[in-house]
Amino acid sequence: PAGPTSHDVVAAARRRLPRRAKVGHSGTLDPFATGLLVLMVGRATRLAPFLTGLDKTYLATVRTGFTSRSGDTEGPIEPSGAPATAGAVVAVLPDFVGTLRQRVPALSAVKVGGERLYRKARRGEEVVDLPEREVSIHALRLVDDLGDGEFRLEVHCGSGTYVRRLAGDIGEALGTGAYCSALRRTAVGPLSVEDAVAPDEVSPEGGIEPLAGLAHLPRHDLGPAEAAAVLHGRSVPAPADERGTVALVADGRLVAVGEAAEGAVRPAVVIGAPA
Repeated sequence: PAGPTSHDVVAAARRRLPRRAKVGHSGTLDPFATGLLVLMVGRATRLAPFLTGLDKTYLATVRTGFTSRSGDTEGPIEPSGAPATAGAVVAVLPDFVGTLRQRVPALSAVKVGGERLYRKARRGEEVVDLPEREVSIHALRLVDDLGDGEFRLEVHCGSGTYVRRLAGDIGEALGTGAYCSALRRTAVGPLSVEDAVAPDEVSPEGGIEPLAGLAHLPRHDLGPAEAAAVLHGRSVPAPADERGTVALVADGRLVAVGEAAEGAVRPAVVIGAPA
């Protein structure tokens, strides 16, 4: 839901799980946004490096004819021109698909001079030269015309993309100004918000198998002897053409994540024996 920080959601989940259960999250979600936040529990927290870089999909509501210093509803929000038409929005969207340079928002957790930008902004300090980063927008389309210059866009993007900055950049291209008035994350890699539960429904019996979160990785099935070797941190044979990060699976369950090269796969992160 909107309101809690990602840290708040982790804390709430921890209270609903066995005492001292380790809980982490993959990919911070801004408090004003709703949707999918991936939580990892217990040994699955070791999988964070393989989840944080996954592509994301969002539904972004963009309001034209106004600008927001924060890029979202926090503001301050000011009128900036006549609202855009749906036709004008459709016309500029292709310019934002692909690899592009994006300035980070003033209200972001990026550090400048050893301090997070949002702290500087909330003190009233203006950072003139905001850092830029390279981001990837894989697909961008108009989903709904909500009227009065407000539009819902579906954004499929690489990790690290600021959708509220994208909304502002679209507003600049339109010449009307724009900000992100609502944001919902619908997918992280192969994981969908349709399969998620609300924070107050988290329970020890819920969740999905770790293997489901790694559907983007090639799968390497292990026999009993190979699984035992992997559990002890030993390499096992692999096809000569197998390269890169692979999910090591025994009896249909994730045992480890490994790195394959030169006819062998070495376990990098061991999760544990299949149940």
